[in-house]
Amino acid sequence: MSTATNGHVAEPVVDYAEVLKTYDPVMGLEVHVELNTATKMFCGCATGFGEAPNTQTCPVCLGLPGALPVVNVAAVDSAIRIGLALNCEIASWCRFARKNYFYPDMPKNFQTSQYDEPIAYNGYLDVEMPDGSTYRVEIERAHMEEDTGKSLHIGGATGRIHGADHSLVDYNRAGIPLVEIVTRPLVGAGAHAPEVAKAYVATLRDLLKALRVSDVRMEQGSIRCDVNLSLRARSQDPAAQNDVPLGTRTETKNVNSLRSVERAVRYEMTRHAAVLNGGASILQETRHWHEDTGVTTSGRVKSDADDYRYFPEPDLVPVAPTREHVEELRATMPEPPAERRRRLQGDWGYSDLEMRDVMNAGAVLLIEETVAAGGTPVGARKWWLGEIARRASAQARDLADFGVTAADVAELDGLVTSGRLNDSMARQVLDGVLASEGSPVAVADARGLRLVKDDGALSDAVDAVIAANPAVADKVREGKVAAAGALIGQVMKEMKGQADAARARELILEKLGAA
Repeated sequence: MSTATNGHVAEPVVDYAEVLKTYDPVMGLEVHVELNTATKMFCGCATGFGEAPNTQTCPVCLGLPGALPVVNVAAVDSAIRIGLALNCEIASWCRFARKNYFYPDMPKNFQTSQYDEPIAYNGYLDVEMPDGSTYRVEIERAHMEEDTGKSLHIGGATGRIHGADHSLVDYNRAGIPLVEIVTRPLVGAGAHAPEVAKAYVATLRDLLKALRVSDVRMEQGSIRCDVNLSLRARSQDPAAQNDVPLGTRTETKNVNSLRSVERAVRYEMTRHAAVLNGGASILQETRHWHEDTGVTTSGRVKSDADDYRYFPEPDLVPVAPTREHVEELRATMPEPPAERRRRLQGDWGYSDLEMRDVMNAGAVLLIEETVAAGGTPVGARKWWLGEIARRASAQARDLADFGVTAADVAELDGLVTSGRLNDSMARQVLDGVLASEGSPVAVADARGLRLVKDDGALSDAVDAVIAANPAVADKVREGKVAAAGALIGQVMKEMKGQADAARARELILEKLGAA
């Protein structure tokens, strides 16, 4: 079986269920987190997102001769706090290294990173799965580095270099502080490997948000995931599975949504299996993920560590946090994720099933922020997991990146709970918010949306509907109160959806002697 690829060369794939009969997936996830410091990792340039190209640069982040870097202390502290949150050991002494490779968005032709001496190592993160089980992801390291610039390929249909007329480079992002979090091989997930990958990145995103070290906006690239995947033969003896040698891995680069992380793992499993079943070998390479088609395409042959010619950075002194300082940072840590979820569930009055649905949707932070902005827990869950989730799913986007803020949802919920709008009108307001017409209140005002509670106007509409539907009215008079629903619908239509349905029902029953 092959996949259609919208201009990309189709590659054979194997049915997912068939993959699992023969192979065992092994994953490694590398998550790059842009820190929210005011200035860059090694210079004083600003880090604001979306500024005019090449306006946030200086000789240091442009790699000009003679420019010397200085470490951003706030970035180091953020890296330590991330390590502590991941249950890592914090190095008492570590240093930066030069990772040498050429690429147009690398102004120095090397990246200042950490190699064999990371700031944090040997940690873990417990991830709660959709079925309530827990999967422990072991963390190999969390190290500090700088981001690269951004290449923009102009004139092509895909935004990639192939087919483009020319390319531009924006160095505003060059030098932004990064922490790269690298897992050890994730084994034993089997058929649930894609869900484990998604749940891990979602849990990590929530944790980083709680730490306030990053805005974790995946659609802006402030958190990106590289998905390493390989398949190994499935042993007939499950107890001996870990003794089976690992397969050759591929690395799908810069996956920037939770949904795409899951899909990329699933697709690569089916593609690897097809290659192996055909008697060929997996090429160790980077792959590009295509959101529109749900496939990966070949990037470049993947380098090993030796190819980068790492050596200690001579222009930076080692980083040596004292134990006292580490403990001071530990005291600033937020409550553990599991404890926080239990507290929030109690505060919101959610059942176990309701809370699990919220977690599976990746909406814990969104609902927390909505309630903090004045929304009700019931309303916040209704909107995020209902109408907004439906629309996000239809557009293959994550909730957090859909273009509606927690403040918007809190305001929308307030318009409904105050009685100004009903749900139908609120959905119209949501349309306006998504169309950038303004806040929910501004949209409601501009569109003239408000429930009609004036008994005079409502009574006239009820009279007209009763007169136009005598057969239905007779049923209500005979005691068949459920038939009033049809009349209420007609009243709503008569008043263009702006009637108070509850009051309309009361008036109908009163007028027909069924109250």
